[in-house]
Formats: sequence, structure tokens, C-alpha cells
Amino acid sequence: MCSAIAVNAPVGVMDSGVGGLSVLQHLTHQLPHEHFIYFADSAHAPYGNKTATEIQQRCFTIADTLIGHGAKALVVACNTATAAAIGPMRERYTLPIIGMEPAVKPAAAASKNGIIGVLATTGTLKSAQFAALLEHYGQGVQVLTQACVGLVECIEQGQLDTPQTLALLQQYCQPLMAAGADTIVLGCTHYPFVKKHIQEIVGPEVTLIDTGAAVAKRLHQVLAQKQMLNVATEAGDFVFLNSGTKETQRVMQALWSKPI
Repeated sequence: MCSAIAVNAPVGVMDSGVGGLSVLQHLTHQLPHEHFIYFADSAHAPYGNKTATEIQQRCFTIADTLIGHGAKALVVACNTATAAAIGPMRERYTLPIIGMEPAVKPAAAASKNGIIGVLATTGTLKSAQFAALLEHYGQGVQVLTQACVGLVECIEQGQLDTPQTLALLQQYCQPLMAAGADTIVLGCTHYPFVKKHIQEIVGPEVTLIDTGAAVAKRLHQVLAQKQMLNVATEAGDFVFLNSGTKETQRVMQALWSKPI
């Protein structure tokens, strides 16, 4: 049994920028009594064009910061960071660490025609982790991948409705639609913030899948197994950190839609 201090300690959530706020929304819905510390590494976003070593070093730095703030568990709310660093992080730290992965398995189950599209960063699509996902869950279905260069940067700047962002979404969704995909995986935690526009482009008959809810469920399971769930009955608190500028804070405020 963990001590009361550990049980009531916060959960650290980390991302290359503001995208992980989409995961934090699911976490707070699933675990309303937990305290959370969110770290947006916006000064170093995006991670998709960085080497695995560079990403690992950033993840170590952020993890050390969150642990320094008393985090009892970590959620790596970034597909690219998970692919590059989750293994080394679990070797380095003893606390529970929950990662992300593109939802290929549920997409395969949801698809009616067996054609699945995956929108993700280049780093995620080139990772060994993604290759393993395809090997395990991509059998019997056609998986189409689309690297979305430049999209994370637009969302990081809060440009959710600009002509540039909409043009990128059109450019990246069109090949998947032309190939007949009836299910599309949002393989980056930034992309749920433009989900409405993606749905408008691909049409209501196409199913969009992100992994935030699954990650929240997994965190709940792990904390329960380790007897680390917060025993309080009141709503949890939030602390938001970022390595960027006041502009990052403005974007975080807009995306979170609650006082920060």
C-alpha cells in the first residue's frame, strides 16, 4: 500500500507541446479526483523531425521536472515521444509510465471495408513501435499512412481555422479518401483539436479514432492495481508548465477552455 502522500500526489502529463491537452481532457473525465501537472515542451516542438536521442533527452529532462514536482505516475501524451523514449524511460524510472500509440487495433475492428488511414507525424510512422503495431493488428486490413508535415506547428500556434491549416488537412486527408478509407486514426495528440475540420473534409460516414480515452482507462487501471488512486472526493487540481513563451500560454488557455 502506498503512503497517503504518494496516493494524493499528482500525475505528470507531458507532450511536445499543447497537443497532450486533448489527452488531459480524457484523463480528467476518467479520473476527476486526481491532481495533474501538465508540461508542454513547446520550445522544442515538434518532436517529429528530431532524432530518437534528442527526444529521449527532452523526455528525461521533463520527467525529472515532473518527478521533482512530486509526480506519482507519468503519462507520455505524445505518440512520437512514446515511440522514441518510452522504453528508455521505463528503464530509468521506477514510477508507472503510460504511453500513447496510434489506435490501429480499434480502427481495424471498427472498419467495415478493411481500409484504414493513419494521420501521424513522420517520427511516429517511421518508428519501430508503429511497425510492430502494423505487424500485430494490421493483418487482414489495408493500412494507409499519411505523414502530416507542418500540421503540429499550426496547432501549436493556435491556428485551428486558418486557410493554411485547412489546406494542410485537405492535402493530407484527400489521399486517404481517394483510397477508400472508412476509418481514420488520429495518430498525434494535437490532431483532435482539428477533428471537427477533418470530419467535415472526410464526411460523416468516416469514423475518426483517437486514443485519449484508452490512455485514461489504462492509467485508471494501473493506479488501481498499484493502490495509488487518489482517495479524495473533491475535484483535483491542475498545474500547467511550458518551456515556450507567453504565446504558448495563450494557446493552452484557448484549447483548455478553462482558467489556467
